[in-house]
Amino acid sequence: MASVMARKSRQDDVTHRVHQVFGLDLPASPRRVAVGRIAFAWAGPGHWLAMADEVESHAFEHELRRALPGLASVSNQSDGRTVIRIGGMKARDALAKGVTIDLHPRAFGPGHAAVTSVAHVGVHFWQLDPEPTYELVMFRSFGAAFWQWLVASSAEFGVEVQGG
Repeated sequence: MASVMARKSRQDDVTHRVHQVFGLDLPASPRRVAVGRIAFAWAGPGHWLAMADEVESHAFEHELRRALPGLASVSNQSDGRTVIRIGGMKARDALAKGVTIDLHPRAFGPGHAAVTSVAHVGVHFWQLDPEPTYELVMFRSFGAAFWQWLVASSAEFGVEVQGG
């Protein structure tokens, strides 16, 4: 996981280069896009959270740096972030207890992303599929507190915890 921030007046160049190298179009609004093992989630104008599955974190950071020399600042976020995935028929209901945005399928569906707070914890999250399944990314130091809130909020719906 790495933060990618386009340098001044280079956002279009970053977008073009990411398309060339990774085969995907960077989102210009709160969305998440993925191709194969690589995903980028919008984090603000000219700023994305880049993720790669099954790749050593520093190798992915170096891959991004090689792809975007002089175009973007790249900062490894793998050691400082926690990712929690929640899914199932009642996932939306459980998250709605702490999310301040509308999670109704007409307003927030697969591919949508948000940078907001959930239960007073700053998170970057997105919906992966219609089930719905969400991934929530937060600073690692907030992971345990967020987890406690999530389990408590989900209790009325039944909770099944699976290791990742």
